[in-house]
Amino acid sequence: MFPLIYSDTFLNHDTGSFHPESPQRLEAIVNALKTVSWSDRLQWRQPTTLAQRDPLAYIRNSHINEYIQRVEAIATNGGGLLDEDTVISPQSYQVALLAVNAWLDGVDTVTQTQKQAFVLSRPPGHHAVQKTGMGFCLFSNAAIAANYALQCKGAQRVAILDWDVHHGNGTQAIVEDNPNIAYCSLHQFPAYPGTGRASETGKYDNILNIPMAPGSDLKSYQLAFSDQVIPFLAAFKGDLLIVSAGYDANQADPLASINLKPNDYAVFTQQLLTITSSILFGLEGGYDLSALSDSVLATIQACF
Repeated sequence: MFPLIYSDTFLNHDTGSFHPESPQRLEAIVNALKTVSWSDRLQWRQPTTLAQRDPLAYIRNSHINEYIQRVEAIATNGGGLLDEDTVISPQSYQVALLAVNAWLDGVDTVTQTQKQAFVLSRPPGHHAVQKTGMGFCLFSNAAIAANYALQCKGAQRVAILDWDVHHGNGTQAIVEDNPNIAYCSLHQFPAYPGTGRASETGKYDNILNIPMAPGSDLKSYQLAFSDQVIPFLAAFKGDLLIVSAGYDANQADPLASINLKPNDYAVFTQQLLTITSSILFGLEGGYDLSALSDSVLATIQACF
């Protein structure tokens, strides 16, 4: 059985009409997963509730307390904007806390089974830096999960692969000074947020950025995987691989200019499985609903 960590509560992060990071993203994925022919191979799990585990201690390892309090205050006061793209609704703070718990549950699951799991949560996280969120992101889920794995689950080394079309500036900023975390990102460049040059390698050469030109397709990505991604991850020898699974590099996506197809993510997943079975996938971007849901299906089916 393939574990999916999901809650309808994630739909309560209300970004307003016409915002690309909408609740409909998760609804499309869930509907697709519940109607696919192999739906009986999926195990749906609720995230640990906030009453059962307060994730704030883990969030504080990645974000300053003043920022966490700011998110809470904006939500408590009826909502508002962190920046022109990043919405906080009245329920967003609680939803973001539950999303962190879901990613921590994902770490628990993968470290216990040495098999794959997928966290279907929102808001996304990889643009959130220590002092603020941005780019639709509130808390840096992947970085928080990596630190949790090192501190609580006995992992010695954790790798993060970010295949979202945008560079995970927040994840990189939070983990780059930790020699026990490696971060690898393939992303369109130039593009938002303007970071992720190949020259950014981290204090311990634990960062690998692979800028991809607009128009790049599977052939370009396969070359990057075989020549850079797989050798980098294999040499690092992480006990856990966290994938920041954004799907906005699809040709159909409205926010970028990379020409991948949903089935290409199955190819990437199969390549990752040649170096480790301990993979936690966690949702980041992806804004064309059909391409997004098809890509998630392709990723999961490649794990069977």
